[in-house]
This record gives sequence, C-alpha cells and structure tokens, in this order.
Amino acid sequence: MRTFAIPTATAAALLLSACAEGTVDTVEATTTTTPNAAEQACLRDVTSTTNNPDVVLLGSEFSEAGTLVRVGVGDTRAPWQCIAYSDGSTAGIQSLTDEGAL
Repeated sequence: MRTFAIPTATAAALLLSACAEGTVDTVEATTTTTPNAAEQACLRDVTSTTNNPDVVLLGSEFSEAGTLVRVGVGDTRAPWQCIAYSDGSTAGIQSLTDEGAL
C-alpha cells in the first residue's frame, strides 16, 4: 500500500474547488462571526431605535451602494433591517414583521 502526502495548500485548494459552485454575496451570521463596521453600525442604531439592547446579527448583504443588515431584536429575535454606509451612517431602519413600523 502506497501513501501519498499532499501539501496542505493543495489539499485546501482541492476541497475548496469541490465545494465552490458559484459565488455567494450574502453573509449569514454564526457564533464565530465578528460583525464588521457596517454590521456594527446597524446593531448600534437598531438598538437605539428600538430602545432594546438585546440585538443579534442575523445576516448582511454587501453592496457598494450600502450594506443591507438584518438584525434580530429581543428574546423573540424579531427581524429588523438597516442599511449601513461606508461613512458609518445608517438609514432605512425598519421592522420586517410589522410592515416597517418603528
């Protein structure tokens, strides 16, 4: 029986090429994901708008025009959305369960 050693970089490339069938532009949050600046801005401003400090990042979609961020609020993780811009500002903060009510 022969054993072959595959360099780590080659093995990683093989695994990635086997998994990659297209590109994904949506980031779904996990417990190991640290929010980027846009996500942090929306978490901050959704917290302020809802007056509820219990917020979690649900996911985000990057765009050069602005990053759409989904935030879960409260113990029910009610979904909210926010658009974050590269200058740190945000807009379009709205509930996704109550037709955009604040």
